[in-house]
Amino acid sequence: MVDNTSHVDDPSHVDDVTEDDQEFDTLIGILGDGIVGAAGGLAGTAALTVGLLIAASIGAFDTDSFALLTRMIGLEGYVPGVLFGFFLFLLGGMIPWPLLFASLKEYLPGESDPVKGAFFGAAIWTGFVLAFYTGQSGLTLVAYVILTFLAHVFYGLSLGAVFNYFMTRPDSIV
Repeated sequence: MVDNTSHVDDPSHVDDVTEDDQEFDTLIGILGDGIVGAAGGLAGTAALTVGLLIAASIGAFDTDSFALLTRMIGLEGYVPGVLFGFFLFLLGGMIPWPLLFASLKEYLPGESDPVKGAFFGAAIWTGFVLAFYTGQSGLTLVAYVILTFLAHVFYGLSLGAVFNYFMTRPDSIV
C-alpha cells in the first residue's frame, strides 16, 4: 500500500489548548511562579546567610563586605552600609538568581530540582568567592573558600527543594 499521509504538519489540526495550559499564560500564573521563585530564593538566602555567619564567626568572612554593594550604587553615607548591602544581597537571592535557576534548571545535571539547585549554587559561588574576597590568606582563605562554597550549595539545595515542593503539589502552577 502507498502511504498517503503527509509528513508536513497541517495547521488545521492544532491540538486543543487545555485550561491547564492556559493557566501558565495568565497574569495570575506568572505572578504565582514569581512568588514561588521568591520563596525559594528567600529559603536559599536564609541557608546561605547561616553559612556566611558561620564563616564570619571564625573570621573567614567579613560581613562588612556587604557594604561594598551599598557603595557600588552610591548610597554610602545615606543608609547603613552593611544592613542595606545585605538587603540588596537578599533581593539578589530572591529575584534574579531564582529566575535564572528556573530558566536553566532543565539543562543542569541531576535528576531532581534540589540536586540541580546544588549545581546551580556551585556555579554562582564562582562569582561570589571573587567578589566578596577581602584579602584572606592561609587557613583563613581555605576556610573562606570551603564555607562559602558549602553555603552556596545549600542555597541551591534550598532553592531547588522549594521549586520541587511547589511543582509536586496537585494544584501547582509551576
